[in-house]
Amino acid sequence: MSAYLVAGLLLGGAAFMLIAAVGLIRMPDLFTRMHATSKAGSLGAGLILVAVALYYGDLGISARALATIAFILLTAPIAAHVIGRAAYFVGVPFWEGTLMDELRASHLTKANGTAPEEPPSSP
Repeated sequence: MSAYLVAGLLLGGAAFMLIAAVGLIRMPDLFTRMHATSKAGSLGAGLILVAVALYYGDLGISARALATIAFILLTAPIAAHVIGRAAYFVGVPFWEGTLMDELRASHLTKANGTAPEEPPSSP
């Protein structure tokens, strides 16, 4: 029974890693690519590490696997946020289908103390 659980976790982790890789290729801009890879990649790596911990059953290996999962879950979203914010301020273009830019209004108001101009509305 344990072998089936480990196999299921490994397949699930590999499937999420595949989804992250497809998202990296198929998404239209940097910001959506980072979203796909950070979410699906973290979950995929976590499932694979849980499978490793269950397969070996050793306390030392399980502790290392859980510590690695915690590290991934704590650092991947923060790293994606920092990279996305840096890309935004450097001027990486959005996908043409992007509907709103909430950071622009907030950043311009704080930077110069004035209200930002409204973007042109589409009919």
